[in-house]
Amino acid sequence: MTGEDGFPADVRADSRTQRSPPPVEPLDFGFVPAAVYDTHAYYEPGAVGILFHMVHAFLYVVQPNTFPKDLIVKVIQQNMGGIKIEEWRKPENVVLLLQWIYYEAGFLICSTIGIMVVILTPIIGICFCMCRCCENCGGEMHQRQRKNADCQRGFYTASLIATSIFIIVGVLIAYAANHNVSAQIKSTRRFINTNMRDLKTFANNTPAQIEYLTAQYTTAKNKVLSELDNIGPLLGGRIQSQLEKEVVPSLDTALRMAGGKVENAIKAMRETKEALENISSSLEVLQEGTGKLQANLAAERASLSNTLSDPACTNGAVSHTCNTIRSTLSQLGINADFSKLHDVNHALDNVNTVLRTDLSNIIQKGYSSFNDTPRLVKEQTKNIVTGVKGMLDKIGTEINGFSKMFPVEASLANFTIFLNQGQKKMESYYPQIDQMDFYRWIGCVTALCIVILVLAFNILGLMCGTCGYDKQATPTTRGCLSNTGGNLLMAGVGFSFIFSWVLMGIVTALFLVGGNVEKLVCEPLANRQLFKIIDTPFLVHPAKKNFLPGMLFQNPNIDLTLGSMYRECYENNGLYHALQLEAMFNINSFLNKTVYNNDLAKVLESVNVDLQGITLLEQAGRDNLINFANTGVGQINFEAYLTEVNKGVTLVDLLSFSTDLEAEADQLPRGALENALKGHASSIRQIHREQVVAMEQAMKYVRARSTLSQSVKQLQRMSTDLPVKVTNILSAIDAAEYLITHNASHVVKQETKAYSQSLVGYFKQYTDWVRNSLTAEVAQCKPISNIVDSMEIVGCSFIIDSVNTFWFGLGGCCILLIPSMIFSVKLAKYYRRMDTEDVFEDVGSTGNHGEMVCDIHGDLAVVSSPYDTLTLFPRASAPPSYTDW
Repeated sequence: MTGEDGFPADVRADSRTQRSPPPVEPLDFGFVPAAVYDTHAYYEPGAVGILFHMVHAFLYVVQPNTFPKDLIVKVIQQNMGGIKIEEWRKPENVVLLLQWIYYEAGFLICSTIGIMVVILTPIIGICFCMCRCCENCGGEMHQRQRKNADCQRGFYTASLIATSIFIIVGVLIAYAANHNVSAQIKSTRRFINTNMRDLKTFANNTPAQIEYLTAQYTTAKNKVLSELDNIGPLLGGRIQSQLEKEVVPSLDTALRMAGGKVENAIKAMRETKEALENISSSLEVLQEGTGKLQANLAAERASLSNTLSDPACTNGAVSHTCNTIRSTLSQLGINADFSKLHDVNHALDNVNTVLRTDLSNIIQKGYSSFNDTPRLVKEQTKNIVTGVKGMLDKIGTEINGFSKMFPVEASLANFTIFLNQGQKKMESYYPQIDQMDFYRWIGCVTALCIVILVLAFNILGLMCGTCGYDKQATPTTRGCLSNTGGNLLMAGVGFSFIFSWVLMGIVTALFLVGGNVEKLVCEPLANRQLFKIIDTPFLVHPAKKNFLPGMLFQNPNIDLTLGSMYRECYENNGLYHALQLEAMFNINSFLNKTVYNNDLAKVLESVNVDLQGITLLEQAGRDNLINFANTGVGQINFEAYLTEVNKGVTLVDLLSFSTDLEAEADQLPRGALENALKGHASSIRQIHREQVVAMEQAMKYVRARSTLSQSVKQLQRMSTDLPVKVTNILSAIDAAEYLITHNASHVVKQETKAYSQSLVGYFKQYTDWVRNSLTAEVAQCKPISNIVDSMEIVGCSFIIDSVNTFWFGLGGCCILLIPSMIFSVKLAKYYRRMDTEDVFEDVGSTGNHGEMVCDIHGDLAVVSSPYDTLTLFPRASAPPSYTDW
């Protein structure tokens, strides 16, 4: 079965087998066992968050300056804590101190106010008590009457109510903050438990992840072993693919010739063989028949000439006829002379030799020899492949042995034990923490209860005074309920003087501590400015660049910062990358030296393939192609054959000649001459019948003529370019064989290098996968960032924000107690029962010459009576009302 181009389809398929090397496939190393961490370091405070924002806004007003990173760094570097007293006078230390005072100006001003309140409140309270004992500062139980007394009482009442409401709001804010601390204790325990559980998960999962990394070397190793087992089809196929650019076109050309044009030539050659055989047999027949015919015609011509020599042909009319017949005797001869033609036996022998040759089989042997390149490569690299396999096994053993050198599993097991012990120890403190929180809660509630006590006196005083107040009653005749309200208000004032300075001292202390912690720790921790301080180069020592690697690895020159470590862990990357352990141990360098070492490289580079054994065209096939081009058919004088074939057998048609001879004889007188001429005509007719006609009627000559004519013409067309084509084919095959045997070393080295690089590519995939896995998947250190975030949530959101909110609410209460005391003292005068009161009478109509005191309004005198007005003036008598009073 042949293809469209004329050569067998199986040969075409065989010639294309393994031409394209297989592509390098990406390796699938699977997924590193992932750790699932439980901690969600996120806190949403809810409604109390509004209070936190209020406190943050207040602190921003108190301290609007940005975080003093450079100042803190300078302070730490100057070691301010260790400076002696006489060193404070140094200019640089004075500048730092002034900068720090400028930064703390808001806190210092607020703290100064608080301290002043703490100091002055008891002093003022003592003075106030002493003054009232001396009937000063409102201590006199006498109330002067004013025309706007109701407005003043209403103003003081409204102000005290508003102040009390704000104090209640402050109490509620402080209580919410106090309750939030206790409520978040359970959340703190949850954070501790989840963080501990995550650290245990980290410790337990890391050894399995490392073991998975080392085990995946087998994937790359098995792939390389598979490539080595198929080195023949792969490397040989690569070499064959490069060489076939020159080799296959030559073979294809020869095969196309053998399958296409040569097939047509062979068909014509077969016809030529038949034609040459016919020519050979025809030549024998024609040469033999021509000889006989020529002899018979010569004898007949001589006999006829003798007859015409008879004396009877000399007479008048007879002589003319004889002369006419004598003039035609030269026509009795042969026309085609085949005796001069050479035989075709030599060309026929060459054609028979060529026809016995299978040219397609010769070209197929060339394909088979060239397609045997993979087997040849496999045979020649057998020892090298065995050596490489042994090295790969050794490398796998080294990797496994190296992973066992580091006691990672034992260390992490000890770390897990340490975590369990630490967790148990922390859980043992939970009852004490609960007890301390209970005491804290009691203390805070006690402080709030003091404020609530003052509020209770104010509210009860307002209620009793407002409900018991009678406009018709004089100050000395006020009811018991009204008097009780005034006393309750004064009791509230007394308790305010007693406790407000203590509360303000608590608020000031909490403000200084909580406010500075918020501004100097929590805020920079939230925006990671605190990490920048710790990561400042040469912070703790002029010779130690980085603090964290110096503490962890005793190597401060490693470029590792707390900020970068936190960022990597926050993104849940591997601890190897977060701690930049490649500075301590470069796993890539180890894998490159181990997985693909110099010995393995030398072995792969020593691959040498000798293609001397490849023969595209054997000598026998070469000789056959040469014989095919030099059959000698083209050297035959085809024109001579065609010329003789196209001639007639005789010069004249013998039948016509015999008929004309008889006609001439009939013109002669009857006698011996007439009869002799008719006898010659009969002999000539018999020669035509027995020889010429026999040859023509047997079709040997005719068949030889037609076949020879067609075959010769076809061979003439094909034989002219066959030698050139065969010579070109031989030249192309010779060039291809020269390329294989002499110039293939470059191709072999190039493809061997590419093949080695493909093997290295699998190891590179493994090393890249290991590096990426160590960076992102192995020992994911999210628990470390979760610990930092949990500490920030617990320390800042749970505690500091709540503490700041507590002093914010309590501080507002303490500040509002000052106007509360003022309004209570002012308002109590309107509710308490006075010992004396103002009496209004007309000076001109009274005989009372009592002592005249106080103010005079118009024509009235305000008289202070030294006697008991409750006895002299009944309750129903109210002071007269005058329009000008």
